[in-house]
Amino acid sequence: MKKYDLIVVGGGTAGCAAAYTAGKLGLKTLIIEKNIHLGGTITSGLVVPAMKSSENQINTEFFQALIDELHSIGGQITYLGNPGWFNPELMKIALDSLMAKANVDVYFDTHITAIEHIDREIKSITISKEILSVYNAKSQTKQKKLSVPIETRYVVDATGNCEIGKFCDCEFLEKKSENQPVSLRFIMSGVDLKTFGDWLLKTDSDRNTTTVEEIDGFTHLSTAYTWDMDKKWALRPLFKDAEAKGELKPHDSNYFQIFTVAGMPNTVAFNCPRIIDYNEALAVKDVSKALILARKTIYRLSNFCKKYFPGFENAYISNIADMLGVRTSRRIKGKYVYTMEDIVSGKTFEHPIVIANYPIDVHSKKKNASTLKMVQDYQIPIECTMSADIDNLFVAGRCISADFMAQGALRVQTSCFSMGEGIAKFIAQKLAND
Repeated sequence: MKKYDLIVVGGGTAGCAAAYTAGKLGLKTLIIEKNIHLGGTITSGLVVPAMKSSENQINTEFFQALIDELHSIGGQITYLGNPGWFNPELMKIALDSLMAKANVDVYFDTHITAIEHIDREIKSITISKEILSVYNAKSQTKQKKLSVPIETRYVVDATGNCEIGKFCDCEFLEKKSENQPVSLRFIMSGVDLKTFGDWLLKTDSDRNTTTVEEIDGFTHLSTAYTWDMDKKWALRPLFKDAEAKGELKPHDSNYFQIFTVAGMPNTVAFNCPRIIDYNEALAVKDVSKALILARKTIYRLSNFCKKYFPGFENAYISNIADMLGVRTSRRIKGKYVYTMEDIVSGKTFEHPIVIANYPIDVHSKKKNASTLKMVQDYQIPIECTMSADIDNLFVAGRCISADFMAQGALRVQTSCFSMGEGIAKFIAQKLAND
């Protein structure tokens, strides 16, 4: 039976940071990933760019290694002082390379069938793998399923939905009434960005909403619109006109945000549509309906852009995300439950693993009801990544131990990178001291 110091379940942003850091520190490390590539939201979910956070961040070695690796293959730029403008396709290649450099084992397309836990400790994780049986005279070669138990000293649950915590019957914090709308991102190519960028600058003078910059000979830009009435959106007349003509449905334009993509000339990534009708991210029925509705909305939005935005005349949908953008689902009960008051007060801790200032960002399905509260630097303690029920289980990513409002600030990728790295360093230190 194989034995690891650390098994990371889920190869998304937090999971990759944890595994890479653990491998670099000499821990025998395995990532178990259900998909065929790493990256999670940043690849399958097309969640780019990674939002910038505090200048005082800690545990940033993995983030810097990722920036360097992507830049070396043409998949990273720095825009508006943010180095997190990444290419989601080249990200898959960069993460493979980083895991190899850190001597991390990776199991793709792998599913967990059982967890052995005794006396508050996970002993092994059992996976299901297909193997080719040995040919003999009595039977032809055929595929058989084999359950493979793998021993481990520590586990990091970076699944987003806290699937390992569920396996272990851990206590959770979420309430049925606490959810945020899901999104399904997409990409359009064939955009004349120079024409579109020039038009944006003339149309919108608000540089907090719309930016355009030339980097290494390529136009990069961002802009946004929401149906909320808290500000004067320059794009509002276009969306209202399309709604009046029946080209968009009212819910299609509840949230609209676009960015260019590093290493993808003439391409724009959309942080939308935000689906307000089906918000139960753990319910198969809701998720399925959200996906169908989202793809219909994407088609309408793409036609809207082609008609109303100069430069989009020859544009086309080139990619639709393989996973919903889920902002909140399960949240484990940890040894410390982090609160919005901790963020607002800037409470400090003995063992912080994240320093950030990303705002409290909670989306609502209702008009004029979303929260975006700016804050000063805050710290996230290691204790809110520790399961209260299983002593060698850590959680990383959006499922950490936090109240609903606080989680709205903690779930962003840059904090997840720091979180995963900080957990790995903590585990390495504990093993060194044993």
